[in-house]
Amino acid sequence: MNTEELNRALVALIEKKAELHTLTYDDARYDDVEEALHDLEDDFNDEYGDFLETALDKVHTDLKSDTDVLLPTAYLPSDPNSTPSPKEGVWVDSEKYPGKEARITLIPNPVRIMLTVGKQVQQELWKA
Repeated sequence: MNTEELNRALVALIEKKAELHTLTYDDARYDDVEEALHDLEDDFNDEYGDFLETALDKVHTDLKSDTDVLLPTAYLPSDPNSTPSPKEGVWVDSEKYPGKEARITLIPNPVRIMLTVGKQVQQELWKA
């Protein structure tokens, strides 16, 4: 797995997602940007999906979570250059953090999976 190419693809995907969020539905560019985002998501999942789903499955197992593993593109943050907020990523239940809101996020620079639990806990769970 070429982690540099994976990182570039992940950054491009997050940036396109962020671009779409800056547009309103009545913006003339909205449909084109949305279509480009969907194409990037499809290409990303085709190219890196199996590799990342294996990593996400291991993370879910390590957290003792019953939450289903989703496509890697579901775990994206809103900004490729910042730490994920407590509301970003995919919610997971975890026996390690009972009664707490835990989220898993796939972030770049370098590519890694982060766990966020409230505002106090940020933990790297996996790194490419």
